[in-house]
Amino acid sequence: MRLWTALRHFATESNPLTFWLMAFLISGFVFAVYSGFLRARKIQPNGFRWKTFRNEIIFAVINLAIGATILGYITTTLTAKGIIAFNSAPTSWWVVSLEYAAYFFGFDTYFYWFHRLMHVEPIYSWVHKIHHRSTSPNVLTTLSVSPLESIVNGGFVPLFTALLTVHSSTMALIGPTNIIMGLYVHAGYELFPRWWNKTWLTRWFITSTFHDQHHRYFNWNFGGYTTIWDWICGTVRPKFLTDFDQIKARVSRSPLATTAAVQGNSPIG
Repeated sequence: MRLWTALRHFATESNPLTFWLMAFLISGFVFAVYSGFLRARKIQPNGFRWKTFRNEIIFAVINLAIGATILGYITTTLTAKGIIAFNSAPTSWWVVSLEYAAYFFGFDTYFYWFHRLMHVEPIYSWVHKIHHRSTSPNVLTTLSVSPLESIVNGGFVPLFTALLTVHSSTMALIGPTNIIMGLYVHAGYELFPRWWNKTWLTRWFITSTFHDQHHRYFNWNFGGYTTIWDWICGTVRPKFLTDFDQIKARVSRSPLATTAAVQGNSPIG
């Protein structure tokens, strides 16, 4: 119970910079430990450029210094005025689940349509162009955005919490979701199994390959958390499913998978 209370406090009151710093350090540790595992799952094996990575560091620092400060000020001001408030009373799990689902699909809709708008000139040049300097994304690409884009994307949380008085337990889920999804879709590695896009239940949820192709091919795959709006609006890249299968086929041919097969284990897709 104390751990859960601490998590809720961290998710609702910590500075966004703390979130991203911890997430970046954790992802670096995971990368170091599982580098062999990840090598076969690299979406663009020859796509990484140190020059791009250097630029991402610069843009990330500028974004955090400006964007996080403005978002923090907006949230603090709205909270002080009572416009944003959290429910801390005992509640049922289904209430938290409904609130979380409202956020998850609400943000996905918000992100999809604003993302498409950000690809229209002159908005693209003013807001979104910095993010697309990274054609082969990595975890740092998550933060490599202009402060304006950061405010647009990050502004959904204060908007959502201003419109709805959600439970603090819901916020303890929303905070980590933003971090995990941001890092995963920009990771540059496909970790989901080969069957992910073949079942009705899972095929609607975004994969790293899906967003990686947005960076590489630009005019496709705009979704943030799901692929729902892309399928509805016809903006899924036509070769996405084929490319996903090819990446997973490469994984099955990797030395790690071959060793597992020899030992009588099923290779991880």
